[in-house]
Amino acid sequence: MGSGMDGLRLIVGLGNPGAEHAHTRHNAGFRVVDALAAQAGERFKVDAKLFGETTQVQLGGQAVRLLKPSTFMNLSGKSVTAALRFWKVEPEQALLAHDELDLTPGVARLKFDGGHGGQNGLRDTMRLLGHGRFHRLRIGIGHPGHKDRVTGWVLGRACAADDILIDRAIDDAIDVLPLAVEGNFDEAMKRLHTQRAG
Repeated sequence: MGSGMDGLRLIVGLGNPGAEHAHTRHNAGFRVVDALAAQAGERFKVDAKLFGETTQVQLGGQAVRLLKPSTFMNLSGKSVTAALRFWKVEPEQALLAHDELDLTPGVARLKFDGGHGGQNGLRDTMRLLGHGRFHRLRIGIGHPGHKDRVTGWVLGRACAADDILIDRAIDDAIDVLPLAVEGNFDEAMKRLHTQRAG
């Protein structure tokens, strides 16, 4: 089991760069890796060859790379695939944290493989990889109720109450990530998916 192949070696936060996007719903993924870096006392540095900002943290007793693509969301795959190649990480050892319309604020879910559900960062990554066999951390942002309102919704800021719930979901997810890093995804999922279920 302990080949190092089973756990996570790379956590990517999906988002849009630039101050104007910093607190939008679409940047929930950035918030995950920002929180991981802050917790470890690490700072992100620009890495031009990986089209993003990177740092490294200790999680679950192992070194894990963090990546924030500096491309826009719909071109995230360029940064993700460059990082996978450069660090010799298999897609199965990577986790992409992203905003999820189909989950309510306050809910976070781990998932492996599957479609992109219209999430442009996932869509671009899957297009370049040719598959979706990587882990996802889905941070619920809720749905505006109509597909024509989605763009404004994801690029807008959550209300204060929702924002607190999103932060809480990110905290819950970070609590179980060491298990995922160790390759214990079932236990990580069980803990995350049964939290606050009342």
